[in-house]
Amino acid sequence: MSCSHISQIADKLKSPTVAQQVHREECTLCFDTQDDSEGVLVCLQCFNGGCFGEGRRHAYLHAEKTGHNLGVVVKRTRKEGKKRDSTEPPMKKLAISAPKDEELYNHSTSLRCFSCSPIGEAIQSDDPKITSVVNGIMNALSSAQQSEVKAWEEEILPCEHTLTLQQEPAITIGHVPSQCSSCDLTSNLWLCLTCGLANCGRQQFGGVGGNGHALDHFKDTGHMLGVKMGTITPEGTADIYCYSCDDAKVDPDLPRHLQAFGIEVLGQTKTEKSMTELQLEHNLKFDFSMTGDDGKELEPVFGQGLTGLRNLGNSCYMASVLQTLFSLSSFRSRYTSDAAVTHFQTCDKLPAECVECQMLKLGDGLLSGRYSHRAKLPPPSTTDFDASSEPPKFQEGIKPSQFKALIGKGHEEFATMRQQDSEEFLQHLLTRLRSESKLQGKDESNEPTRVTKFGMEQRLKCTGCNKVGLQVESVDLASLPVDAVENGVNEDGKKLYQEVGLGKCLEALCGEEIIEDYDCQTCGGKRTAIKSVKFRTFPELLVLHMKKFQLINWVPTKLEIPVNVPDALSLDSLLSQGLQPGEEEMKVESSPNASEPQFDPNTIASLESMGFPVVRIKKAMFNTGSADAETNMNWLFEHMEDPDIDDPIEITPTATAAISEPSDEQIAMISDMGFTSNQARKALRVSDGNPERAIEWLFSNPNDQGEDAAPAPGPTASTPASSVVEIGGSDSLPAKYRLKAFISHKGPSVHSGHYVATIRHPQASLSDDKESEDEWVLFNDEKVVRAPEGGGDEMRSLAYLYVYERV
Repeated sequence: MSCSHISQIADKLKSPTVAQQVHREECTLCFDTQDDSEGVLVCLQCFNGGCFGEGRRHAYLHAEKTGHNLGVVVKRTRKEGKKRDSTEPPMKKLAISAPKDEELYNHSTSLRCFSCSPIGEAIQSDDPKITSVVNGIMNALSSAQQSEVKAWEEEILPCEHTLTLQQEPAITIGHVPSQCSSCDLTSNLWLCLTCGLANCGRQQFGGVGGNGHALDHFKDTGHMLGVKMGTITPEGTADIYCYSCDDAKVDPDLPRHLQAFGIEVLGQTKTEKSMTELQLEHNLKFDFSMTGDDGKELEPVFGQGLTGLRNLGNSCYMASVLQTLFSLSSFRSRYTSDAAVTHFQTCDKLPAECVECQMLKLGDGLLSGRYSHRAKLPPPSTTDFDASSEPPKFQEGIKPSQFKALIGKGHEEFATMRQQDSEEFLQHLLTRLRSESKLQGKDESNEPTRVTKFGMEQRLKCTGCNKVGLQVESVDLASLPVDAVENGVNEDGKKLYQEVGLGKCLEALCGEEIIEDYDCQTCGGKRTAIKSVKFRTFPELLVLHMKKFQLINWVPTKLEIPVNVPDALSLDSLLSQGLQPGEEEMKVESSPNASEPQFDPNTIASLESMGFPVVRIKKAMFNTGSADAETNMNWLFEHMEDPDIDDPIEITPTATAAISEPSDEQIAMISDMGFTSNQARKALRVSDGNPERAIEWLFSNPNDQGEDAAPAPGPTASTPASSVVEIGGSDSLPAKYRLKAFISHKGPSVHSGHYVATIRHPQASLSDDKESEDEWVLFNDEKVVRAPEGGGDEMRSLAYLYVYERV
């Protein structure tokens, strides 16, 4: 049919620019895709994608809300691939090169105008403007492709050290060295680009050995650049590592630098895998076993609440957290279809730019069962597929591309495609959801994020004056120390550790610690102090973070320490008791220097007990603007080599401005984003009054309540009920918990490896002969299977995060 409305709107239409997102792959309000029979309608004005799915019809909803009635329906069907001929040579490329869309799929398009036909009948048009816009939509990178384009690419750039390298050739070797100068290793060798000595590197992915002599050489000489032998190509490329930057780099002048040692790149042949290839191969093969302890394959499961999340490239940290949160009744009831209908009809943002829309979309995708079905075809890959081969065992899963792009927007780490820490992402997500809730004017006490909030009380007692300092912090999880006691090595030479009980880790968190030479402001001299941490309140949902990434020789290292994790926990003995009879609260005296900011004595004592000098601690707290011990410890590690690290704090006019009172307008502007006035005030003070830096600081310090927030007292008879509400949780007893889920990580560091979630399934039993409370489900990206009984002993004992529900 023809359309009279095209001529009215055609001149106003513009093809999408490179920066604009084109949502042609998937509906922005649900996970219906262009592969479904109805396809996705892309708005010709704002490029939003909408579905025609029965019972939702989000394409119509978009037209009703915006008046954008003209769109193009995009449908995609998979081409049948040819079977690879056995006479063809094997593929040699180790890196993944994603096939182009047109190589895998056939596409079709058809125009729709809701002004002409409310039921969305196809229309015809030969208007060149319409044709140009449709072609622009089809040729543009889709929104998913924009966020995934760097999934398997590693951006390696030159650094100042490769660009300004000054060589000091010790010898002219004329050939590639074949053995480490400090041991007998003949592989994983790195040639120093300053002096020409060859030394072995550190252990690498895939079991490649190394004793770290190249790193020792850097520490001894300061020679910071090395090239990996065996990766040099005739084109003059190779693996370059800068130990000063502690990262892979590019040397644009590598042929000349190698020539200084008599090595000609034209005569080189690549004989070893590059670091990128090793990491990629490691990530591809690095998978949690899909078999039980008896060797049998774990059974795939499908249905409501059993939908997998497809890996977008190093996104398993996000998938494991989302699966865990959406298994909780508070999140399930909050992000339901009823809530979606109401919000979708009233939201004044484009769905891809609204956190609430994307959370509701995830709720529908994960919980409805609509997308939990066995995949019809194997996933696209660089190799052709045989349509007659055995069908896939697992589901395709849904792709949370739009959610990931939005929730990571503006964040230094989560906006990238690099692997991240699941605990850090959980904290970030909870902060963003609370901010969104405040922006919508919702009551935080009714929001699902409330279930993780509770108070931890730091107690510091001076044995000289018996004064006690109490500080209560609202947190979302407890980070538990894990005692590393070596217990031999396995057959591969990997260190083994003695098992530790989870109860012992909790006791270690809440145990007393003696601090010698504590500088007591009340006594006016050095004293001994006793520091401890207790639960001020207990949360509905207790998240325990196992601190298995520890500093070994100043290098973050993951220790595979097994933990004995019970199904049931009781925390009654860990409740704080506040001030005891005869004790007085410690008052912080004003500093003699009125311009010097006040520093929390608990944080100073905590860091002092680790061996940091007080002057360095104060400098860290001044520069971070945070009282969090871990934040300041990280700053101290990063600035240990600063030449002025031991100099007293200099209060400059700029620094004074940072702690001066911000204007009411600045505070109101940041408070409008969902933060409290206390948080806004502190963020502005530590950011020199710069609102952008203040907002970044707030997202980096989600648990900081602001320096003007009065600390809550201990649980005495005079404790105001409101203080418990503000910090979250409840101080009522008993405090009994039951294991709900755990997130496991396999890999040598937080920057590589793989996360999965094992969850006690909250719905009806998956089998007829078991109670639902005994059913455990393993969520491994898009693979969803019934887990071994108890969740699997090994994964349970080596998990990274444990989630307990209060009973």
